[in-house]
Amino acid sequence: MAESTGKQRLTKRYMWLVVTAGAVIFGHACYNLPFQQLDFRFLSLFSLTVAISSGIGIRVPRVNTTITVADSFVFLTLLLYGPEAAIIVAAADGLSSGLRISKRWITVFFNAAATSLAVFITGAIARILFGSPIDFLNQPHSSVLILLCIVALVQYLSHTWLVAICLACKSDRPVWHTWTKHYLWSSLTYFVGAFVAGGIIQLQTTFSFYAVLAPLPIISIIYFTYEKYLEDIRATAAQAERAERERAEAEHARAEAEQLRAEQAELHVEELNRYVEKLERTSRELQESREHFRHAAFHDALTGLPNRTLFTDHLRVALGRARQNDQYLFCVLFLDLDRFKNINDSLGHPCGDELLILVARRLEGCIRQTDMVARFGGDEFAILLDGLQEPSDAIGVANKVLKAISAPFKLHNHEAVTTASIGVALGANNYSEAEDVIRDADTAMYRAKEQGKACYEIFNTAMHTRAVTLLRLESDFRRALENRELCVYYQPIVSIASGELHGFEALVRWRHPERGIILPSDFIPLAEETGLIVPLGLSVLREACNQLRNWQQRSVFNRYLIMSVNLSGKQLMQSDLTEKIEEVLRESQLDPWRLKLEITETVVMENSELAAITLAKLRELGVRLSIDDFGTGYSSLSYLNRFPVDTLKIDRSFVTTLSDAHENLQIVKTIVTLAGNLGMEVIAEGVETEDQLNQLKALKCQYAQGYLFSEPLEVAEAEMFIQRAAQVINANASALMSAEFAM
Repeated sequence: MAESTGKQRLTKRYMWLVVTAGAVIFGHACYNLPFQQLDFRFLSLFSLTVAISSGIGIRVPRVNTTITVADSFVFLTLLLYGPEAAIIVAAADGLSSGLRISKRWITVFFNAAATSLAVFITGAIARILFGSPIDFLNQPHSSVLILLCIVALVQYLSHTWLVAICLACKSDRPVWHTWTKHYLWSSLTYFVGAFVAGGIIQLQTTFSFYAVLAPLPIISIIYFTYEKYLEDIRATAAQAERAERERAEAEHARAEAEQLRAEQAELHVEELNRYVEKLERTSRELQESREHFRHAAFHDALTGLPNRTLFTDHLRVALGRARQNDQYLFCVLFLDLDRFKNINDSLGHPCGDELLILVARRLEGCIRQTDMVARFGGDEFAILLDGLQEPSDAIGVANKVLKAISAPFKLHNHEAVTTASIGVALGANNYSEAEDVIRDADTAMYRAKEQGKACYEIFNTAMHTRAVTLLRLESDFRRALENRELCVYYQPIVSIASGELHGFEALVRWRHPERGIILPSDFIPLAEETGLIVPLGLSVLREACNQLRNWQQRSVFNRYLIMSVNLSGKQLMQSDLTEKIEEVLRESQLDPWRLKLEITETVVMENSELAAITLAKLRELGVRLSIDDFGTGYSSLSYLNRFPVDTLKIDRSFVTTLSDAHENLQIVKTIVTLAGNLGMEVIAEGVETEDQLNQLKALKCQYAQGYLFSEPLEVAEAEMFIQRAAQVINANASALMSAEFAM
């Protein structure tokens, strides 16, 4: 049904395209019509074309085509008055004949438009080759023949191909096949029409034009008489053919009956053996087909591994053994390749498929003959370890798989490196359904990804409880987006040297109707996993920009405040990210330089090529860019020059241990020095004590944020903080003026 609807839609679009083009051509012809040259002859041709021409035709036997008077009239108009007049006559002929063959207006208009377009193309080529206007009467006979042949050929090809494309769209068959089947032999119509038109023009030099057209009624009578004569002949021929066919069928039946009696009488053992051999051969072919379809139904087409259905069947067998024997032990390993999407996106799907095949072969090398490895789809695989001696055997296989997968893969033109996250579900008689074992292994696999990937996790009941809790949390989170339960808090960023307010970082909070305020660490990973982080991030950005613009309009002290907003990895991958941020800035009327977008170091380095392009576009908007949690991710100092970054944010893990660890003090000092050499600002987050602040000041770190200054604030509390900050600025200014006055 969907395929049929698609064909109809494609056919309609093509027909309307032709109708539109035909309408433009018709309008152009009307505008350029040489009215001063039109006479009663033109009106006669137009009237005859509409009234009788398309209805009078002589069917050519065995060719499946009809010679109509309309073709002659159209060519006659083209040669006498030019392409514009011929387009008018052709459109009228198309409408007239279209109304005779169909009641659908789209078909009628398409018929008229296709005819008009064909005449337009024919006239244009004729003018190019023979000049404008076409001087037919003064051409030598050889040029006249060439002109008539070209006009007929171009009109034939243009008209039939326009219609053949429409039929091909309807029948979903190749255009060439459709054209050769329906229109290959219809060229006779166009050539006869062209030469008849040429003959009429030549005759009018001897006789008047109207004298040439006068025999038309007589020709019509002869035509109808001839058509009736052909109809009688066809009826007589059909009767004779039917009688001959019946006689032949009777003779064939008698011959078959005699042959059957002869074969039955002369049946030999050799023929019987051949028949038995044929039956056996057919049986073997059927058996091979059954085996082929059975294999396809239970195996993955890409890797050749068993699929989920076959894996589940074997797992049910293992469950049955466990119920019969309390000592029987089996295990399911559920594994997923880490960052496989990045390989697919960067190297292409063919390389991704090649990688999956190589992974399948390595997994087969990690198991015994009694075990099974299956592909569930995408980059997900499962392993059934059947009849284990000890639970530790499963851990040994998991480590073996991790080591095998982590080795580099040599693809066709590339080398790829990946890792795997594995969930382990130990099975015994405590399970009743195979899907439950797979579900628990899958749950443990997601826990392994949360722990940093490239590792395994063994399922326990606490994971199941957590999975159920996360499922409910996801449902609540979707509802929270709809009910506007998510709100923005603002944590101040302060200048370490002067103590003045530099700006705010926008932080999202969830006001849960039952659990109260939920911190980002409890729902941001969920939002990342479900993709809901994209609409959430855009909503936070819009609210933060509008709020900062509102504060700036209230006081001159607020004009130079900046607003930092976090940008997630999913947002960074959005192709229209720059356009969306530009739209938010335009709506809020915020100076782009006052917006600072924070991206974590890990997100930037996971797809550095795309990140470099996106960050460059954002920098062109005029916004500032900051690397968040700097120093905790990749060793990426050599990449800093590639990104248009303004600010480095020192992770709180380094700041909170400044007093305890000399090593962290050196790390912070290195980051501050590096930023200074690269012309970047540095913000230390997580500042909670005066001692930490003093050490940061000694290291010449420019800005800080943390509970020493303020916790994240609601809008009203943030406005009070701004007022106090303004008082500090006024007090500092007064003290400075007093000092200068005293000097």
